[in-house]
Amino acid sequence: MVGRWRTEYHTRMIPMSVHVRFETPSDLADSIYELIRANQGGRIKKGSNEVTKSAERGTAQFVILAEDVNPPELLAHIPLICEEKGIPYGYVPSQEFLAKETGLPTGVKTASIAMMEISKANTEAFNNVLEAINGIKN
Repeated sequence: MVGRWRTEYHTRMIPMSVHVRFETPSDLADSIYELIRANQGGRIKKGSNEVTKSAERGTAQFVILAEDVNPPELLAHIPLICEEKGIPYGYVPSQEFLAKETGLPTGVKTASIAMMEISKANTEAFNNVLEAINGIKN
């Protein structure tokens, strides 16, 4: 992915990070944020250490990584673990928005989250997100 660029919110260009394995369209990122919001009652692990543990144990249902993490090497191992364990993962542009959607206080950031359970009410939305991600990855 060296040499590829991604447009961010304010039309500035930033290079894709080493942990980003595929580009996520803004409508898919919005769907991921909506899924997080809708699944508020479900258990969520926050932060790279907790997400790494839940991915290694194979207990995460879905892992979400922020694209704007610095240093990007902080998350570089997580997609590899997810692929090895068969855990779906996706990206959102902002770690600040990711933290906001998970209910963390304003000004707090989180590089990644692991959704530990998907409520039955959100199964269709989750499947739609996975279908879109699989369409991008393949």
